[in-house]
Amino acid sequence: MNVNIQTVHFDADSKLVLYVNKKLDKLNTFHDRIIKIDVYLKLDNLVHTIKDKVAEIRVHVPRHDFFVKASSKSFEESFDSALESLVNQIKRKKERQAA
Repeated sequence: MNVNIQTVHFDADSKLVLYVNKKLDKLNTFHDRIIKIDVYLKLDNLVHTIKDKVAEIRVHVPRHDFFVKASSKSFEESFDSALESLVNQIKRKKERQAA
């Protein structure tokens, strides 16, 4: 599993990168054929709202891609929210394949 973390408009500290990698390791329990994961962490200052930290996750598996996006006051919160949505997508896809 190849993990690619990109930050836009800021530099992530090592604590945030470790946090993201630790959480992504758990994805293997939901799907065993993950090829690549792209994580984009962005500071969205175009619209002046409180929710300005955006996390996007794209997971590549054979013949399908999963994509989620979430925003909140902190990157950890955004990432957790996006990861939760991603896990739900993967579970739904597996249920449809099994049926």
